Amino acid sequence: MSSSIHGAGPPDGGSGAAASGRERVLDVATRLFAALGYDGTSTRLIAEAAGLNVATVAYHAGGKRELYLAVMERAHRLEQEALAGALAAFTPDAAGVRALVDGYLDFCVAHPQVPALWMHRWLSDAADVADLEARYARPLIDTIIAAIGPAVPAGVDVEYAVMTVIWVTHGFGAGGLPAAGGERRRLDDPAEVARFRAHLHQLVERMLGL
Repeated sequence: MSSSIHGAGPPDGGSGAAASGRERVLDVATRLFAALGYDGTSTRLIAEAAGLNVATVAYHAGGKRELYLAVMERAHRLEQEALAGALAAFTPDAAGVRALVDGYLDFCVAHPQVPALWMHRWLSDAADVADLEARYARPLIDTIIAAIGPAVPAGVDVEYAVMTVIWVTHGFGAGGLPAAGGERRRLDDPAEVARFRAHLHQLVERMLGL
């Protein structure tokens, strides 16, 4: 039998090909975890979608739990980089807060799999992987709270305001706006995103008293 079945060596040849193979597996796993959740996705399903056998997937990224952890870590890095870029230009005033909200919405539009992954976790997906919120979500939330705090009047619950933006943006990405014909307009509909953005601006300004 081949080494790809036994796991004795790189299934794709050299280390560069192995790295490329890992990215391919992670791309497919991200898409499936975002669509079906951790509990609804199997390693075999990931392997079939990637056009590989289960042993080759295991070589590249380990088992299902390891795959999920790698997917969530990669999603976190994307979000962390986007937040760092937005905060670099942030000013603690109404315009700065609106720009930060826009940056978050733009990130979700560009990477819809990230809010989808977190939506599944809110519904108790992957309940046995319990520390991802503390490891990934909470530090980013605390960073945003600390940044916008000086721009917000006293008495405003900044934490709930930040979480409200996250909740409604993720909800819009997952459920969208139902149309008369039964279709749903979501993050992939530019006109609906523009409408949602205007609503989000009004919501944030009223929540924060800006």
